Amino acid sequence: MTDRSRVLVALRVRATPERAFEAFTAEIGRWWQPNSLFQFTVGRSGTLAFEPGPGGRLIETYSDGSIFTIGAIRVWEPPDRLVVGWRQAGFSDDQDTELHVRFDDVGDTDPQTRVTVEHFGWDSIPPEHVSRHGFPLDIFQLRFAEWWQSLLGDLADTAADASDR
Repeated sequence: MTDRSRVLVALRVRATPERAFEAFTAEIGRWWQPNSLFQFTVGRSGTLAFEPGPGGRLIETYSDGSIFTIGAIRVWEPPDRLVVGWRQAGFSDDQDTELHVRFDDVGDTDPQTRVTVEHFGWDSIPPEHVSRHGFPLDIFQLRFAEWWQSLLGDLADTAADASDR
């Protein structure tokens, strides 16, 4: 996957890498905010959850109990990194994106972690696909990065809440 195909966002979180990884994975249902522009299935929003570990999945569960599999976990290396496939309903078999998340310790005296999200593969999804909304790639990536930046702010709050207890 090329650099042109990636969305890149990073944010410092006031927590250890272990806590940041735990908040990202085990508590994704607390900090993930659905976005009507970037829904996994058109017209539906549910609760995200990881089935942790190698062979696990990232899923979205809807109020009727149905589940959409967003992707399989491809790398599970707590507290350092996570890689998961990322598909939206309507992707064809050859359309796939991949989410890479790193948790780097950057604290000198206070625990701090830089959480870096790189989302690859959007150049394989045509602009006319419902997930791209007709946006040219650079505009789509900008909008998607803005959403990830907001999500990481919510992750930072979730991770810090537990470290304050």
